[in-house]
Amino acid sequence: MPEFDLVIKNGMIVDGTLAPRFRDDIGIKDGRIAKIGRIMPHEAAKVIEADGLIVAPGFIDLHTHYDAQVFWDPYLTISGWHGVTSVVLGNCGFGFAPVKPKDVERAMLTMVRTEAIPLASMQTALKFDWETYPQFMDALDRQPKGVNLLPYVPMNPLMGYVMGIDESKTGRMPTDQEHAEMRRLLNEAMDAGACGWSAQRLVPNGPSSVQRDFDGSPMNTDLMHDETCIEMARVLGERGEGFQELTLSSWDPKADAKHFELLAEISGRPIMFEVVATQDRFPHRHRNTMKWLERCRNKGLRVYGQGVTTDAGLSFTFEDWNLFDDSDAWREATTGTIKERQEKLGDPRRREALKNQMPRESLITSYFDEIIITDCVKPENKHLEGLTLRKAAAQTGKHPVDVMLDLAASEDLRTEFFAPAVNQNMELMKELIEYPHIPFGVSDGGAHTKFLTAGRYPTEGIVKYCRENQWLTLEQIHWRLSALPAFCAGFKDRGFLREGAPADMVIYDFDKLNVMPIEIVHDLPGNEWRRVQRAQGYKWIIVNGEPTFENDRCTGATPGRLLRHGVGA
Repeated sequence: MPEFDLVIKNGMIVDGTLAPRFRDDIGIKDGRIAKIGRIMPHEAAKVIEADGLIVAPGFIDLHTHYDAQVFWDPYLTISGWHGVTSVVLGNCGFGFAPVKPKDVERAMLTMVRTEAIPLASMQTALKFDWETYPQFMDALDRQPKGVNLLPYVPMNPLMGYVMGIDESKTGRMPTDQEHAEMRRLLNEAMDAGACGWSAQRLVPNGPSSVQRDFDGSPMNTDLMHDETCIEMARVLGERGEGFQELTLSSWDPKADAKHFELLAEISGRPIMFEVVATQDRFPHRHRNTMKWLERCRNKGLRVYGQGVTTDAGLSFTFEDWNLFDDSDAWREATTGTIKERQEKLGDPRRREALKNQMPRESLITSYFDEIIITDCVKPENKHLEGLTLRKAAAQTGKHPVDVMLDLAASEDLRTEFFAPAVNQNMELMKELIEYPHIPFGVSDGGAHTKFLTAGRYPTEGIVKYCRENQWLTLEQIHWRLSALPAFCAGFKDRGFLREGAPADMVIYDFDKLNVMPIEIVHDLPGNEWRRVQRAQGYKWIIVNGEPTFENDRCTGATPGRLLRHGVGA
């Protein structure tokens, strides 16, 4: 009987620990790495010949919103196509548990605008055969999985469950009794294996409050008090375990920094700051954030920054677009049915306010008039395709806002636009990439699927930062893609290739690795669609010892696990 279920022969191993690469064999038995060293072919039930290929740990995607998609897509694509073998769910405080049966529809509506997950897909695929968070985890356990799942407890449903959804959105301080119940529920969830808690606190009408509820009102976590965060941090401190993920934006970055440091002190546990991103117009922002993260490191505070390492822009039509919600006028004009939005966007009486509140400084766009007209429906408008709003305005004699909205309103909101990423300056990106303590990521996988394809970030990172620009070695980037995020978010035995570790790995051709062009695919439940970008060059993607993709094609295997307490069952 063969000693190993699978042997990978002659691969160039980059083990994720920053150790130098080396050529060797890897033997896998019962889903784990049983041996790294010379292995004879007859000792294996199956052999993968990896001569000339890179063998590295599977990638760990810390910032996703696959909480819905996991119920219809075991491989959590597009992340699964790009070598991701483990993801974290429940980010930004958003998710589906705990939830009272009467609030199920409302729970789905919460995700429609904030994360732009199609309601029809959720209504079709989500059974909601759970109420408590432990029951939700059991539902995840039952689901076939092509990747591993590590779940945060999201504060949005937790606050709504304890206070009532409407009451939790008033901004009042929870009572002592309500805080006690939140603490009890967090403890209950962590007893069942949850890895910690998360929240998104974007101050209403603040500089980055672009993510709103389905009706344009603030999310309850936007109105969450510091005291509630402190109560949750105390739970982790009392338990001596767990992790925290927090998106925070106010008018006072220094106050934000102090709040993160306080939570790190009280909990004694790691906290993930979302996000560190370069912005071409504001280079001081990421520099100040990195200086602060370095000060935290020198103090011994476990505050980590998640880096936006892809330059994915946003393709959109006003049929679905919601990411100008930091503007009162634009938010009001883009809520309601398609017909209502079409009427409002075409209403000349609203135009002055829309012009006065053009989004200028958000993470969505740096310069409004540099948005590109990419696809017009009517033949008479085709001559504008490929033009920025600025150039189209000069050609037509209109204001850029009038150009955009006249087009959209006249074409039933089907005109397509592209907002270039705010991080196009490669010299600024180089500063972020070369800071060694920032994990790669922020794919937002499962969210904004009609606008965004940032789940390509692992492949793009290797191609752009190692192969093309040579800013990082393979040793450095695989540490940033796997071992560092594993350390920051509580994966206890993944992110590296060592004997005894679970066999999550990618095997790829470094010279042929590529991100494929954007496609529109109609593969979501409820007859919905999304934009995707596939990968090319991954010969094998292996999860818990089983290949899930071979030559970029899915094998149908579902060896993924729910990682209770950070480890597989």
